[in-house]
Amino acid sequence: MDNFRLSPGRPKLAAIMSKPSKPELARVVPELLEWFRSHDYQVVVDRETSAYAKGFESVARSEMASRPLDFAVVLGGDGTLLSAARVVAKAGTPLLAVNLGSLGFLTEVPLSELYPTLEALESNSCRVETRSMVQCQLLRAGSCVANYHALNDVVVSKSAIARLNHFDLYIDQVFVSSYRADGLIVSTPTGSTAYSLAAGGPILTPSVDAFVVTPVSPHSLTHRALVVRDSAEIDIVLRTGEEEAYLSVDGQVGMPVDDGDRVCCRKSEYKVNLLRLKKTFFDVLRTKLKWGQR
Repeated sequence: MDNFRLSPGRPKLAAIMSKPSKPELARVVPELLEWFRSHDYQVVVDRETSAYAKGFESVARSEMASRPLDFAVVLGGDGTLLSAARVVAKAGTPLLAVNLGSLGFLTEVPLSELYPTLEALESNSCRVETRSMVQCQLLRAGSCVANYHALNDVVVSKSAIARLNHFDLYIDQVFVSSYRADGLIVSTPTGSTAYSLAAGGPILTPSVDAFVVTPVSPHSLTHRALVVRDSAEIDIVLRTGEEEAYLSVDGQVGMPVDDGDRVCCRKSEYKVNLLRLKKTFFDVLRTKLKWGQR
């Protein structure tokens, strides 16, 4: 884990990305913009933030990666961070995730620590923690019809009204098993504390070079979560017949999948850089999961 350093020799540029309709933003964003102004930053905001940032340049979130950002402040919950991470991962932009939600495994900086954390950035005493991503491609009749990158997970699941789906799982082209289940989750270490954990999967520390394949409500009690190296290629072949199924990426984007479709997952070439102070992953687990508390 390296220390964050501002790029020398050019004006400082930061971004603000926010969760829509959070009442706190009316107060937080103007105060944050004033801090940036007093520290000689140029600032760009996404559309969701623009209502609270009159006079500042506003761009679509999808365009943020094209800007030479030193870092971006993400105001919201884990969902906001996941959305921001997918659009800036290609550029490697560090993200400072500020929790305006409730649980927040990823948005670990509380609002009360926002400005001490920003001051730490200025003094080069903030750390950058790198998180791996998973890439998935949806193959239909041998052609790639969709390509996604996820920080948390890729999920193939039944629709709301469908019965159990059938999935064939392959690891490095070797057949593993056929599943009858509500779904299959392919999770990164970061995503191991999300849907995979709720479905009975293990918690991985962020530095582990692995994926977790977790069945959701499997028909067989012997089907358990499977941990594989992240150098492996994971293929899920849908055997849905007439039933409906859906591919979901980070629980936010996706598309319907058909019988015979193949979902191919592998480690993404992109990574997400999260700005951190002194909290460890285990500090977060104890706080969020209330370990050791009576």
